[in-house]
Amino acid sequence: MYVAVKGGERAIDNAHAWLAEERRGDTDIAELSLAQIREQLALAVNRVMAEGSLYDPDLAALAIKQARGDLIEAVFLIRAYRTTLPRFGASTPVDTGAMDCDRRISATFKDLPGGQILGPTFDYTHRLLDFALAAEGNTPESAPQAEADPKPKPHVTEFLAREDLIQPELPKAAAPVDLTEGRFVLPEMERRHQAGLFREETPRDLTREPLDLPSDRSLKLQALTRGDEGFVLSMAYSTQRGYGRNHPFVGELRVGRVPVEVDIPELGFAIEVGEVQLTECETVNQFLGSKSEPPQFTRGYGLVFGHSERKAISMALVDRAMRWEELGEDDTGAPAQDTEFVLYHCDNVQATGFLEHIKLPHYVDFQSELELIRRIRAEALAGKAAPQPEAAE
Repeated sequence: MYVAVKGGERAIDNAHAWLAEERRGDTDIAELSLAQIREQLALAVNRVMAEGSLYDPDLAALAIKQARGDLIEAVFLIRAYRTTLPRFGASTPVDTGAMDCDRRISATFKDLPGGQILGPTFDYTHRLLDFALAAEGNTPESAPQAEADPKPKPHVTEFLAREDLIQPELPKAAAPVDLTEGRFVLPEMERRHQAGLFREETPRDLTREPLDLPSDRSLKLQALTRGDEGFVLSMAYSTQRGYGRNHPFVGELRVGRVPVEVDIPELGFAIEVGEVQLTECETVNQFLGSKSEPPQFTRGYGLVFGHSERKAISMALVDRAMRWEELGEDDTGAPAQDTEFVLYHCDNVQATGFLEHIKLPHYVDFQSELELIRRIRAEALAGKAAPQPEAAE
């Protein structure tokens, strides 16, 4: 339990004032603006939006500034602010196949319809410090712009699905429809639809309901999306090093913008209310099959706000690792396969709160422990000092 401390309120006010002073830094140096953070620290902004579950670059930039660059503290601020916002509707599912891609690569197929797009990436840099960036006002030359291709870019896994070489995704809502033929794309989906196996079911919202187990895949993906990037990365790395059945190929990684639409009951159709930047990753994983399923590839999936490639790929690897039971595989005891372990420890706000609360006063708790230790020691020392009875002959 916590106890009040005399003078604590005044000390806390002083601590806040000192924090504000430290946050501002040297007043002879121009103050950092939100626009500068939003535009020049975009990857940090994207991480805060993803783990804070709120897509607003300006608010994420404000949180980063207020937190002095501590991204987990910034995520905490965004989560807290998010709880004050009214919920007035829900968007329709976004179509990532219609994404306006800034980056689109595949490690499995070289020649993609629509081409591979390297986009802005660190992948081919030499990781050498660029001291030219230290020169203020140094503006880089504009990169040549390719002509935009308005055609939808199909996902790589669709090519494998046509040959039934990859496990089909069977959503609980309506299956995808080929509008040119008026029928379902995959025969297996069509069969299941005719059998009435598809049903409308709104996924649970982790931002409004507490996490509990067992959880379906949509809830697991929500938890991974909001999870700490470092934790999810370490889980993904462990699967690559043999702690879990996971040998992935990046089927496709795409970064771009998708429109967000909302159904308007009065109009009877959906209208576009904006667009968001997303990073999507689909991995292709080995699967040897089972008594009931033929050998085919399986999938891992990651989808994150903003440009967050490391997080999306990590999500996809951990998603696949947690599907071992669904696919009839053996539990190897790997941490990434333990759904309870992963989901209950990936949230950085919960982890930080539980970790940092031990900095707060625990005077009463400690005093009780102290008295207990003193009593036990006194009894032990008294027992040693007492004369020992002589052993009978």
